[in-house]
Amino acid sequence: MKNIKLSENTGIQLPAKNLLMIVAGAVVATISFFELENRIGSLETSRELFEADLLKKSQQLPTDQEQFMLLEHIASQVENIQKEMETMRNNNVNINYAMKDIEKIKENLEDLKDKVRANGNH
Repeated sequence: MKNIKLSENTGIQLPAKNLLMIVAGAVVATISFFELENRIGSLETSRELFEADLLKKSQQLPTDQEQFMLLEHIASQVENIQKEMETMRNNNVNINYAMKDIEKIKENLEDLKDKVRANGNH
């Protein structure tokens, strides 16, 4: 058996193609490792946030959940009522103008009645 002596000055003959393949493999492995590490960290963070949200929801009482639902329902009803009131404001203005016109028509009608009565008496 032959003894191999290795030192700093020992030379290794290796084709450039093989050397480049070894370096490329090391680079790909390093990049893959960091990408995998990053993805695992992201997934762990997502899981922890999900668990925290789940814990918060599990601590809510059913009455709290019911109250939140009722508040949402009431809020939508208030929005509908506000829209309805806005249209009623417009209607109120129109009704006021119509009432003024009706009063004028009544006055004119009374004047006409008076003139007709006056003509019948002569």
